[in-house]
Amino acid sequence: MKKRAMAGLVLVASLLAACASSGRISDDERLAIYRANAGEPVRSFRFFGRLDSWTPLGSEALAVWTRPSTAYLLELAGSCPDLPFATAITVTSQAGSVHARFDKVRVLGQGSITIPCIIREIRPLDTKGIKADEAERREAGTVPDEAVDETTDG
Repeated sequence: MKKRAMAGLVLVASLLAACASSGRISDDERLAIYRANAGEPVRSFRFFGRLDSWTPLGSEALAVWTRPSTAYLLELAGSCPDLPFATAITVTSQAGSVHARFDKVRVLGQGSITIPCIIREIRPLDTKGIKADEAERREAGTVPDEAVDETTDG
């Protein structure tokens, strides 16, 4: 556990240095924050058809909130090209649960054909840790206030 905490601190420190020059956090940097605050992979999570919000983290991952303080990092099995620009998504589920390697994310509103993006891995997120890391960046002046909470209602 100490190794993981130390690795997370090193990651956050390096990310702070990386985005200090640009003043804007990139998708890769945001994904690194979420990965640093993610638990061990789980097979599934409970889902009853409604997301509180979601955040694209590049074309191969996203975070979904099932409740205000319950979120999951979904790593996809390959690129989901429209995800970074999506205004809406759906997540498939079976009997009230979303399963890794079985369920899919679909980007809505980009055209008539939606390509399903298979969920490769599910990891629970420490939402307080994410907020703390983002607040630390904001205090350091590396992230503009409006970039901190870019969740998208889904």
